[in-house]
Amino acid sequence: MIEKKLDRAITDFIWNVVEIHSQLEDIHTCWAGLLGITEPQWLILMAITELDDGRGVAGIDIANKLRVHPAFVTNQTKSLEKGGFLSRRPAPDDARFVLMSLTEKATTEIEKLSKRKLVLNSTIFNELDEKTLAELNAALATIGRNARLAARLLAIDVS
Repeated sequence: MIEKKLDRAITDFIWNVVEIHSQLEDIHTCWAGLLGITEPQWLILMAITELDDGRGVAGIDIANKLRVHPAFVTNQTKSLEKGGFLSRRPAPDDARFVLMSLTEKATTEIEKLSKRKLVLNSTIFNELDEKTLAELNAALATIGRNARLAARLLAIDVS
């Protein structure tokens, strides 16, 4: 009986994650549309915002953050550069790597959305306090690590 309840709880969790992912995709698509870019391009800008410590961000770091192929990041960031949203320059210590940073245009446009993002985030996380969110993030990080391990084990098993 306990095993059946656990299985039901896991199944419910997975479907909740699928629902949340779908809703977040819709939200990201809306934010992207306000800037005239695609949802993946929006995520690239958000990843750069998160990762850039003032020196720029390598494409491989963006790809790892978004769990996509580096060639996809290269392709999309070239479009973002043409649109004036980011700048690309060779890394000072290794010219094989390109470092990317948001332009003033991108920073300004994202800042214009910040009040709306705050309102949206307060709607999404309305009933959760900081402690609850910290605990939830810790639990999700553990599930994420375990899911990566499970995916590797499954890939080995399937091979």
